[in-house]
Amino acid sequence: MIRIIQWVVLVVVFYLLVPLMIFARFGEKTDWSQWRGPNRDGQVAGAEWPDRLTGNYLEQSWRVPSAPSYSGPIVSAEAVFVTETKDKTTEIVRALSRVTGKELWKVEWPGAISVPFFAKRSGDWIRATPAFDGKSLYVAGMRDVLVSLDGKTGKEQWRVDFTKEFNTSLPEFGLVCSPLVDGNALYIQAGNAAVKLDKRTGKVLWRALSNENGSIMNNGAFSSPVLAMVAGQKQLIVQTREQLAGLDPETGRQLWIQNVPSFRGMNILTPVVFGDSIFTSSYQNKSWLYRISKGATGFAVNQAWENNAQGYMSTPVVVDGHAYLHLGNQRFTCINLQTGERTWTSQPFGKYASLVAQRDRILALDERGVLLLIKANPKQFELLSEKQVSEEETWAHLAISGDEIFIRELNAVAAWRWRTPKARLETN
Repeated sequence: MIRIIQWVVLVVVFYLLVPLMIFARFGEKTDWSQWRGPNRDGQVAGAEWPDRLTGNYLEQSWRVPSAPSYSGPIVSAEAVFVTETKDKTTEIVRALSRVTGKELWKVEWPGAISVPFFAKRSGDWIRATPAFDGKSLYVAGMRDVLVSLDGKTGKEQWRVDFTKEFNTSLPEFGLVCSPLVDGNALYIQAGNAAVKLDKRTGKVLWRALSNENGSIMNNGAFSSPVLAMVAGQKQLIVQTREQLAGLDPETGRQLWIQNVPSFRGMNILTPVVFGDSIFTSSYQNKSWLYRISKGATGFAVNQAWENNAQGYMSTPVVVDGHAYLHLGNQRFTCINLQTGERTWTSQPFGKYASLVAQRDRILALDERGVLLLIKANPKQFELLSEKQVSEEETWAHLAISGDEIFIRELNAVAAWRWRTPKARLETN
């Protein structure tokens, strides 16, 4: 009898604790430390997302007004870091409490440019998403500057003005590239080149792919670099306004290079590594997969396929060998990366969408302020749920950490929380 009672108690404890552990894992706080997330690939680990956004499944925790920005929020265990451009004259960086949205610190500096007339609808405000290494926040300002700030206090640690460093002109569209941190190194496209710096001091370690005679069609850069093992070697994959290249991260030596057709040099999205191949797509052009190989004489690049999918600014997410891409015509499409076949194309949505994936689910923050939950189904477009999360435009990349979603509206930043499975069970 005693053994039966003990067995019953163990079973009850098991069924009570396991759900609690699952709920705790779902709500576990993690970092969103850079452009497109912890691994710079738009992928989110952790417990499975809920299957809907509507009703009370997703609720706003706080919202803080701000001056405009296109920078995505950066999230640590304690803080949310955001940028702003005030009165078209001043760049601002703020740290907000992750729990309440209360301001922890604020710094600012003179910094703004007027972008060309045909880009005016996109505004003159700051664009690049910062990077955070757990101690320091690295912020790219529009006037081709990179600033290192202490993450706890906001104190400036160093600053590099690339126009002075390399005697270059200001990029017409501002510094758009989001910095990449790896160990003690920091990589960015600035000063009309790809640059490696010592993240501790701001010292320039090398400069590559420099464009000394830049014009409005090829000056500066829109795309952000990634690090990956490709063809057996760690490479910095860089997309300039006109070319795609692999660089040796240690020396900056060019390993291979490929011209990428574009309209007005609008190669914007971040290159996507797929095995030993690189996917990219450019505005009013096509999509391509370039295969990288290494032989006795060095690296070679060959086009594996091309198709007529015209990407724009949205970098795709890859799920089970398929790229889910938002197009310049406002539709989503699915591309088999092995064959280049487009397996489906959706109806139109907003002009832009930032994409994040977890297993077979994709969250897409549409520029209209609509959050879409999409099934990563290569056979057909499958919209699971959608929710209006802002009445303003939402061009900045969304950030996800645990059960929280951070959304940078044009004039505010907001924290949203998915209700945990436990909370939903209690109301059912």
